[in-house]
Amino acid sequence: MPGTYSLLSNSQEEEIAKNFICSGDPDVTVVVVDSTCLERNLNLVYQTMKLTSNVIVCVNLLDEAKKKGIFIDLKKLSSLLGVPVVGTNARKKKTLKNLLSVVNNVAIGNIKCCPKLVEYSQDSEDSIVTDIIEKAEYVAKSVCVYKNENYSLQDRKFDKILTSKKTGIPIMLLFLGLIFWITISGANYPSQALSCFFGFLERKLITIFDYFHSPLWIKEILIDGVYKTLSWVVAVMLPPMAIFFPLFTFLEDLGYLPRIAFNLDKCFKKCCTSGKQALTMCMGFGCNAAGVIGCRILESPRERLIAILTNNFVPCNGRFPFLITMATIFIGSFFASSISSIVSTLFVLLLILFGIFLTLLVSRLLSKTILKGVPSSFVLELPPYRRPQIGKILVRSLLDRTLFVLGRAISVAAPTGLVIWIFANITIGDLSILTHIANFLEPFARLLGLDGYILVAFILGFPANEIVLPIILMSYMSGGTLINLEDTFAIKEILIQNGWTLLTGINVMLFSLLHFPCSTTLMTIKKETKSWKWTLLAFALPTICGIIVCMITTGIFNMYRYIL
Repeated sequence: MPGTYSLLSNSQEEEIAKNFICSGDPDVTVVVVDSTCLERNLNLVYQTMKLTSNVIVCVNLLDEAKKKGIFIDLKKLSSLLGVPVVGTNARKKKTLKNLLSVVNNVAIGNIKCCPKLVEYSQDSEDSIVTDIIEKAEYVAKSVCVYKNENYSLQDRKFDKILTSKKTGIPIMLLFLGLIFWITISGANYPSQALSCFFGFLERKLITIFDYFHSPLWIKEILIDGVYKTLSWVVAVMLPPMAIFFPLFTFLEDLGYLPRIAFNLDKCFKKCCTSGKQALTMCMGFGCNAAGVIGCRILESPRERLIAILTNNFVPCNGRFPFLITMATIFIGSFFASSISSIVSTLFVLLLILFGIFLTLLVSRLLSKTILKGVPSSFVLELPPYRRPQIGKILVRSLLDRTLFVLGRAISVAAPTGLVIWIFANITIGDLSILTHIANFLEPFARLLGLDGYILVAFILGFPANEIVLPIILMSYMSGGTLINLEDTFAIKEILIQNGWTLLTGINVMLFSLLHFPCSTTLMTIKKETKSWKWTLLAFALPTICGIIVCMITTGIFNMYRYIL
């Protein structure tokens, strides 16, 4: 299983693997080891052979080992271990077919496994670990030939720069800033093209409805309610995601994300939490629900809870397009077009740093109050740098991430657009239901530098963060201000016509960064913690922080305006 390096520790992945091997009566157990660091992985092989005899050792990444001048005598390794050893390169299907053939032969008894176990000198766990390490070291030296003794020198040179105390974090910020700049500067043109295309389709749909003499209310519900919401979601969200996810996946495939976790390790240790929380935080940039599930790698229940409760402080993929759009409209537009994208990028990066700062701050507060404790120690593996596979990056980022997130947003946006249209067009007295709700929230919203419609949008956007902006625009559409959505500048005009200022834009971004998790993330938190108490706290923590921060910015802004 991914994340399993030993059967003697207490992480959930390793406990699951150990329990299944002990009680699941497996036909065959395949232990996949990294050929570039065989000695370390042999520890898991010996631990597994102690629990079950039908073991196959799969020596993977032979192509990477060859590049580094490492050659492994697979036959000799099989002889020393007493079990079948198969060399593979997962990119080549032929090697995988050979592995499947060996698995089949072991399962039906054509190949007999006779594991040569480690002879332990004592019964204590420390002594057992020492004996296994010594045996693994001996076997690795016996079967490995290093034609280039400095095979890892190149990686170490990069790591001295990328994980240095002086240059590690600045380079990390540079990479993130570069990704956001490319996303912001490149997303506007395809977004405008998509908006024009959807506008063309809208006119055709209206013609079709008119041709069949459809009732006006059906046409308005389907066109103004459902269709416009869907078109906004696609036009505004698809271009940023289609650019951002491949770039972020590129860094992930390159092996850089564990270096980010390494750079932030000391920061989390100072907050009395585990450095592994940095890894789960990085997962949260993709999806907070996935980040919550990733907290299983934390062995301490206390540290796992802290990581779960604070994972929502970093923006997920559903919030990035909204933040990028708002930064482009309200920050970048104040500067010349030649530098507007750079300024917008810096502001989004500043927001992310603020989210990381609050993650550390709240983690420390929890560690000193309701979840007291000292940080646990752990070993963080820095994988070798690998040449990114562009084809797989595009497939994984566009299909597994971009289209998945877009599909979820569309599935939620369609019924939400319908509900918003109904709320905006059914009146009680002289006002629509939507306006009644917005007016009720208006006094509190003003304290946050927002308006009632914005708070309604965040509440109705609880199923998915991706639909907050479309809901805001749909809400304003009830006043007749929305005609056609062509680009981000058209969105700006709509928002300004409805009373938005620079303060509104900044507070909307801050509240988007700091508000309750989406329904999927909260359901995941409930499943992982098995407690409504911690789930409600995960809901309340970022929301309270968002309210406080927005009140502070509003107070400072009003004070500054009063002085002037």
